[in-house]
Amino acid sequence: MPVNSYRHRLLGLPALVLLITAAGCSSADDSGSAAVPSPDTKVTKLCRNLDKVLPAKVDDVSRDDPEPASALTAGWGSPAIILRCGVPRPPKMIDPKVAEGGDPDALAGGVNGVDWLMEKQDDGAYRFTTANRLAYVEVTVPKGRDTSGVLVDLAPAVKKAIPEGIAD
Repeated sequence: MPVNSYRHRLLGLPALVLLITAAGCSSADDSGSAAVPSPDTKVTKLCRNLDKVLPAKVDDVSRDDPEPASALTAGWGSPAIILRCGVPRPPKMIDPKVAEGGDPDALAGGVNGVDWLMEKQDDGAYRFTTANRLAYVEVTVPKGRDTSGVLVDLAPAVKKAIPEGIAD
């Protein structure tokens, strides 16, 4: 093989590694990364309490927290089930169209004493956000994973750490 051919392969390798790294950082599927919310002090304290009581396993997969490390985020499995505590109120929670049942991609329901707003994402994942709690907790469940076990496993921790009430 000519020397120039090796040189092109070597020059292309760092670019490929950089591309894969950048894609891994920005991807929401199985990258193991999550944007850390920035709530006020009161909500941050509630979220830190939640982090202390979260289960080691959710839906039979072990906890493996995303990067960057934070008490406001948690993860389980790969592709990861991602929990983010202290997120802003989802717009669909205050949209009258949702309250009237006009949005089929946003449904409300309760699991073991915790109310959730469920939103189907464009990529087939589901995002659940707690309702009627003093902090909004968002859980994203990747496409193809059964959602019922996830919420059942997380409900006791949410009930224990995030009191009922209206956030904001």
